Amino acid sequence: MGDAEGEGATTPFAVIPVIDLRHGRVVRARAGERQSYAPIETPLAKGSAPADIARGLLAAVPARTLYVADLDAIVDRAPPDLGALAAIARACPGIGLWVDAGFAEAATVEAFLAAGLGRPVIGSESQADEGLVVRLGDRAVLSLDSRGPSRLGPPGLHADARHWPPEVIVMTLARIGVGSGPDLAGLEAAARLAPGRRIYAAGGVRGPDDLAALRRAGVAGALVASAIHDGALRAGDLP
Repeated sequence: MGDAEGEGATTPFAVIPVIDLRHGRVVRARAGERQSYAPIETPLAKGSAPADIARGLLAAVPARTLYVADLDAIVDRAPPDLGALAAIARACPGIGLWVDAGFAEAATVEAFLAAGLGRPVIGSESQADEGLVVRLGDRAVLSLDSRGPSRLGPPGLHADARHWPPEVIVMTLARIGVGSGPDLAGLEAAARLAPGRRIYAAGGVRGPDDLAALRRAGVAGALVASAIHDGALRAGDLP
């Protein structure tokens, strides 16, 4: 996955550090090829324990929100890793978590909300239809997932902004960790489709110049991992 609710045109641009969890460790994401992700090696922390990586990310780039992708839940349909999420929450008091754990059923989301460990992110790739997004409304964040030219999940979630909650992530999986730049065209299209929604970029941010381009495009914030770990984005670079 205070949180980033309310961030948009009248509030500061939000940089949201990203943690990808696999088998209880943080892994390095690249091009959305999840089965090949390896435990992260970063100057921000020793090892790949989630709490240590979370502290390192926030020390490098202060933020109000962390995004956590639970890949065991997304890929293997495992239950959300509540232990890792609790460890992150203890290590980073006051930080809100946005958590994508492959949520596809209302009961699973309600149980997660009851645990009080963050705000659910509903990935379009995990949905059979628009029902869960409509049911949850502003209690969740929507992630519109794509891989290359392919939009993942129900076409209606991508095409009909009436289903969208106030915060929407445009997740371009093929751009993650490969230094190709954000999908400005896709982000601008989402913003045109849903004026008033807060649109967040995910995938491709290389450094301060990309943040400036996203701000000019009217994007509310960006999810970032590799640029922080590699030192291309630092606290002094934040808008």
